[in-house]
Amino acid sequence: MKKIFFLLIIVFVSCSEDPKEFSEEANLEMLIGLDDSKITLREVLYQQKGKKIFIDVWASWCKDCIAGFPKVKKLQKEFPDVVFLFLSVDISNPSWKRAIERYNLVGEHYNLPKGMNEGDFVDFVNLNWISRYMVIDEKGQIQLFKATDPSDKKIIKALKHAK
Repeated sequence: MKKIFFLLIIVFVSCSEDPKEFSEEANLEMLIGLDDSKITLREVLYQQKGKKIFIDVWASWCKDCIAGFPKVKKLQKEFPDVVFLFLSVDISNPSWKRAIERYNLVGEHYNLPKGMNEGDFVDFVNLNWISRYMVIDEKGQIQLFKATDPSDKKIIKALKHAK
């Protein structure tokens, strides 16, 4: 009985920790660029190697995402050296591209063409709500796995955290 209890505690503790790196499947998820090119998440992250990355998972139809854009823009002003990576879960590329222009979103832009309910990236991050924010450190490790409000103090702390 003690062994079972001990095993359950180990499983609970190991499952409750947020991951520090993306799964192989999530890394190989194919993204679509603004020019309709295809690139994997791993390649996108590699292009920003050595830089802190703020990931904003959003959609053009998401009211919470749109409401969060002014706060994200405030973060961009406060942290100009951070790469802002916007990952859209829009199924429609024209809607996604129009929203980038409409809301004047400055940063790196890619689309997850399978949308919010399918795909290895959305499965890995257990995407059940957007907007969703993550912070990747300069070594490529996930520093902040989940935030749903861009003014979350955990985001500020992760962005301020030095190398």
